[in-house]
Order: sequence, then structure tokens, then C-alpha cells
Amino acid sequence: MGNYPEKSLSLFGYRTFMTTTLDQIRRPIEGYLEEFNAFVRKNFSEEEGTLIGDMLEYVLSSRGKGLRPVVVMLAAGATSATGNFGKRTMLAAMLVEMIHVASLIHDDVIDESNLRRGQASVNARWQSRNAVIIGDYILARNMNIGLQSGQYDLLTHIIGAMSTLCEGELIQSDHAAKLDTSREHYLDIIYKKTASLFSVCGSVGALSVGASPDKVSAMRTFGNMLGMAFQIVDDILDFVPNNNTGKPAANDLRERKITLPLIEVLERVSEEEKAEIMHHLPLCAESEESVAFIQNKVEEHKGVELARKTLQAYLQRAMSALSVCEDSEYRNSLLALCEYVVERDR
Repeated sequence: MGNYPEKSLSLFGYRTFMTTTLDQIRRPIEGYLEEFNAFVRKNFSEEEGTLIGDMLEYVLSSRGKGLRPVVVMLAAGATSATGNFGKRTMLAAMLVEMIHVASLIHDDVIDESNLRRGQASVNARWQSRNAVIIGDYILARNMNIGLQSGQYDLLTHIIGAMSTLCEGELIQSDHAAKLDTSREHYLDIIYKKTASLFSVCGSVGALSVGASPDKVSAMRTFGNMLGMAFQIVDDILDFVPNNNTGKPAANDLRERKITLPLIEVLERVSEEEKAEIMHHLPLCAESEESVAFIQNKVEEHKGVELARKTLQAYLQRAMSALSVCEDSEYRNSLLALCEYVVERDR
């Protein structure tokens, strides 16, 4: 299993790893990541000291963990006939990553969030108007680069994710306003807002190296299931005090968002108790007592533990999708990424 220490027990029937780190996961693509970061800066830099130059520099220097381009490159390596990949994969990884970056800028404007990963959000630093414009600028420049590259198969594959992300945001806003988010609504929202782009990461990575249709499909499934799990972990962490996400705990409750830990509780409690919870939910934006009340109900009825069972089911399906790939360091890193999703605290 390469550089990963093995446990004696398995996770969902697969061998798994202890304290998986992103450095371990990235190891097979370390050299490629340096090239990728240089490629992104080459395409998204402007003159220092100008507003657009300063904003782009701030955005690029705070991109976070960069999981999406990592998935693109690992999927490419895992499905490549030679085990190598080149500029097509780099382009695909950049197109996906910059869609994600722009969507986060817009999300912070919509949510009126002043923090992103523990730092001032773009809208907090440059006001919402400029934040919307730089997000639009990144999307437009991204698509222009894709068109100029002539890699229309990759661009066509990726561009649909943009409308899906927007649709997810609108659906979430609608249900948050109505306070009627069901399990079905929730799963649709997290697919569109998060998993759809991870799904594209997996499939476009395979497509970029000319993988067979069954491997492209399998990588799409892998990314989809990983993305669903990733968002569920985010929603679980929102109920964890003193988490390391860079955002305050219970932020979703303050924004009237009903996520999986709370859904698990609402599906199980009496109608009287459900009505009491729903009475407090719209008050959370202004009342810390209402926030604490719902947090206590989720803890009392083990909402987080129940949500983790759903999370594990998605991870099992993600790992199963990798069975089409030959054993390689890339495949091992994709398996390790599933472990990382379970363990992460931010």
C-alpha cells in the first residue's frame, strides 16, 4: 500500500490507513502540483498594485486545500494507460478549480459571511459589489481560457457544472425560506452544490487521458459519492463546537438551513417535539438560546451519529467505484482520500 501505514482492521471491507494526511495523498502528484500552481498563476495574475491584481492574488493565495484539482490528477493517473498525464489534465484541473473558487466568493456574498477559512472573505475585504464582479471575472476568464485551448471535449464536460451549482444554491435558498427541507431535498441540494463538481473532477480526469467510457463513468461515480460524503462531513462539523472550519459553529442554523444531523432528528421525534424544534429554528439568527436548544436536541437524539451512517454508505460506494482501476499509487491515494474525508476537522 505504498507509503501508508496499514491498520489491522478494514474500513468498509477495504484496507485503510491511520491519520491520513493530505501530504500523503498528494505524494504521487507532488511534481505535477507545483506545475499546476504555476499554471494557475500564469493564467490568473494581473499587475501588482491594481485592484484586480490585488484581488486575484488574495484569492489565489487563499485557495485552501485544493482537493478538486487533486481528484482530477489522481483520477487521471489511476485511469491512464501509461500512469502519466500532461497539459490536458492540468487544464481540466484548473477549469474545475476556478469554477469552485468563484462559487465560494459568490457564496460568501450570498451568506454575508465575513470569514473564509479563518481569514477575511473577499466581500469583507473589498465589499460585496467588488466580490461579485471578481467572481464573475474569474468565471469569464476561465471559460475564455478553455475556449482558446481548443479542448472542447473537456470544456463541454465541465461547463454544465456551473448551472448545476447555481441551481443548487437557488433550491437551498427556497427551502431555507420555507423551512421545509426534507431528506430528499437535502440530498438533491448537496449533490448540486458540492457533489456535482467532485463528480466532474473524477470523470474529467479520466477523460483527459483518454480513458475508456467505463472508467470515465466509474470516476464520475467516485467523485459523486466522495462529494456527497464531503458535504455531509461539513454539515456534521457545523454541529461541533470549536471546530476548525474557520467559520462559527451552528452557522447553518443561523441561516435557517436544515442539514442531515437535524433531519435525522426531525424524522424520529414526536410531532410535539418536532413542532418545538421548528419553532426555534427561525429564531436562531437572533437567539443563541434557540441555537443551543436545537444543538442539544441533535445531541440528545444522536443526530450526528446517525448522519455518520449515511456518510459511511456514500464512502463505501466511492471506494467500490475504484475497483475498475489497476492497483497503483494513484488508486491508493484516492482510497486514502476517502479516509481523509472521514477524519478531517475543517
